[in-house]
Amino acid sequence: MTEMDELYQELVMAHGSSPSNFHEIENADRTAEGFNPFCGDQLTLYLRIENDVITDAAFVGKGCAISKASASLMTEAVKGKTMDEAQAKFTAFHKMTTRGMEEYEADGLGDLEVLAGVTQFPTRIKCAILSWRTLESALKAEGEKVSTE
Repeated sequence: MTEMDELYQELVMAHGSSPSNFHEIENADRTAEGFNPFCGDQLTLYLRIENDVITDAAFVGKGCAISKASASLMTEAVKGKTMDEAQAKFTAFHKMTTRGMEEYEADGLGDLEVLAGVTQFPTRIKCAILSWRTLESALKAEGEKVSTE
C-alpha cells in the first residue's frame, strides 16, 4: 500500500466517523438535498452566503464513510470562498474523481486531492461526488433533490 493510499484510508475513516460541520444551519441562505440510490447516502447541505462569499457551510444526513468524509472536507474547503471559487472547486473535484489521476489540475484542491484514492473503487465515486453535486445545486439555487443516478 502506498503512502497516498494509507492517507486516503486514514482521512476517510477520520472524517467518516467524526465529520466536520455536521449540523444544521438555522436560517441558511441556501439548502439542497442529495441522494445516492446506489448505497443509500442522503444529505442536506446548508450554506450561509454574505456578499457572494460562503461564510458557513454544514451538512446533515446519513451515509457511508466516503460520502461523509467527502461532505466534511467539502464544507471545510468552501468556507470563505466566493460562489465562483466554490464552483471552480466542484469542477476540479469532479474532474479528479471521474477522469483519473492523470487528467486533472490539482491546483486549488489541497487536502481534497487525497480523495483521488476513490478512483480505485469505481462503484464508490458516486459516494464521493454526492455532496459536491449537492453543492452545485445549492449554488445554482435549483431547489430539486440531487441524485447520483
